[in-house]
Amino acid sequence: MIPRVAMRRRSAEVAPTEPMEKGNGKSQTNRICVLVALSLFFWALLLYFHFVVLGSSSVIDKQIQLQPSYAQSQPSSVSLRVDKFPIEPHAAPSKPPKEPLVTIDKPKPVLPPAPVANSTSTFKPPKIVESGQKQEFSFIRALKTVDNKSDPCGGKYIYVHNLPSKFNEDMLRDCKKLSLWTNMCKFTTNAGLGPPLENVEGVFSDEGWYATNQFAVDVIFSNRMKQYKCLTNDSSLAAAIFVPFYAGFDIARYLWGYNISRRDAASLELVDWLMKRPEWEIMKGKDHFLVAGRITWDFRRLSEEETDWGNKLLFLPAAKNMSMLVVESSPWNANDFGIPYPTYFHPAKDSEVFEWQDRMRNLERKWLFSFAGAPRPDNPKSIRGQIIDQCRNSNVGKLLECDFGESKCHAPSSIMQMFQSSLFCLQPQGDSYTRRSAFDSMLAGCIPVFFHPGSAYTQYTWHLPKNYTTYSVFIPEDDIRKRNISIEERLLQIPSEQVKIMRENVINLIPRLIYADPRSELETQKDAFDVSVQAVIDKVTRLRKNMIEGRTEYDYFVEENSWKYALLEEGQREAGGHVWDPFFSKPKPGEDGSSDSNAGTTISADAAKNSWKSEQRDKTQ
Repeated sequence: MIPRVAMRRRSAEVAPTEPMEKGNGKSQTNRICVLVALSLFFWALLLYFHFVVLGSSSVIDKQIQLQPSYAQSQPSSVSLRVDKFPIEPHAAPSKPPKEPLVTIDKPKPVLPPAPVANSTSTFKPPKIVESGQKQEFSFIRALKTVDNKSDPCGGKYIYVHNLPSKFNEDMLRDCKKLSLWTNMCKFTTNAGLGPPLENVEGVFSDEGWYATNQFAVDVIFSNRMKQYKCLTNDSSLAAAIFVPFYAGFDIARYLWGYNISRRDAASLELVDWLMKRPEWEIMKGKDHFLVAGRITWDFRRLSEEETDWGNKLLFLPAAKNMSMLVVESSPWNANDFGIPYPTYFHPAKDSEVFEWQDRMRNLERKWLFSFAGAPRPDNPKSIRGQIIDQCRNSNVGKLLECDFGESKCHAPSSIMQMFQSSLFCLQPQGDSYTRRSAFDSMLAGCIPVFFHPGSAYTQYTWHLPKNYTTYSVFIPEDDIRKRNISIEERLLQIPSEQVKIMRENVINLIPRLIYADPRSELETQKDAFDVSVQAVIDKVTRLRKNMIEGRTEYDYFVEENSWKYALLEEGQREAGGHVWDPFFSKPKPGEDGSSDSNAGTTISADAAKNSWKSEQRDKTQ
């Protein structure tokens, strides 16, 4: 083909205008051949494009059509699910799910952070997400820490809120205003224990004894928390969350001579601060707890009347979710729990506890029973007058009268010496259900005699056995008030062997009824702080598990019967009638000068107001 084209070009160049000769027929043939070749080339290109290029494109289209179209199969609203914890791997489905879940790669689990003291958390809890009929709770991570057997703090972590100092430390700096009659400055020294007691009369042991104020639990408990071994700065690991608000010190400043706005101010600010924290959102505060070293009635003002007593901390909606630990709780409310009054003994080592227990076992006790207290002439229902009379008229009874002015009753050595020399110590109601004396007497190895179940049995259910007969004697108030039963005769009926067993049980209870020195920690013994913290953790853990299982802890819960639930046996879910119902039945309208449904609470609030007379009486301490 190429030579022919060359010949054509030369012919054209040499004689373009000459007449056609005979040999020019060959050139015409060559032109035809070129046209045929070009035609064949064109058809070859056309066939190649059709069978090769378009053919392969068709194959690709078919392959694309064979792939599943997830974009078309997905629903219009995608369920976003974030798994916080590793789950067991499953076999891949053979077909794509009808409603696939978009998953996010999860980080590998890490060990909990090293325990640290009071610090600020940066944790932002994930929201609860609906997944079918199930819920994923953001506290699951905290529950799972108990499964880590190599972690001694598994299931025990506590997160402490870093509150502004006005809620705690600033009160101590202004300690002169913490009580109207008592200079609390000396009682807030030594981490809240007060000044050391000298063992001049040999009544105490040489170490661990302090002149501790009965309302100092706020600062004692908070300082003990600073030594807690399982603190964490990651609130998502916390079994419970502590709020170091000095609620008792706060209200003590304003109970006399201040309007209700001033009395409520700190409580309202605290709740507002807490509800803005991400930790609150996990359980809306149901995993939070705080401590107040006063009786519950100081925090349960029923009205907005200026003459009404206390503040309304425990009636605030947010506070109803929290747990408040007080030295006396309400039998009719569910958001407070009784913890022991502080005694004078605060050991720093186990050995100090053991030595004291051995000493109490070996003491000679010359008195059958004793009573330290003052009469309540303004309270016609009080049996104190009759108890004092029986002590005076008995050859085996000892009385230490406590009244205004100078009295041995205000000297810790005199009180403890009398309790140490008695087999039984009488503990009637004070101005309210409870009194510190009950714990001082048990510290001395003296068997308590109670006259109302609200003085101990329904109060300190975390710290005392449910079977109260193992460590105490119960004589109903009406036996003294109406039937004038002899206390001496009743106690003499108890066999001596049983008395020894009961006294041993009381002595064995001593560690869990005292607060160890906040600047240290006992090695093996659990003190009142340890027992309280574990009880709070158990409470929160039960609540969390019930939430996961979609159940409640009790059937047909009635808050007015709150005192009954802690007394139920394991497995019981409903509180029915109880032999102690008459002790906690609220007065009917018109009785005891009351005309509303909160009559019982009103009377208790009046008792709280009267209890300040005891503080005025103690000003010489």
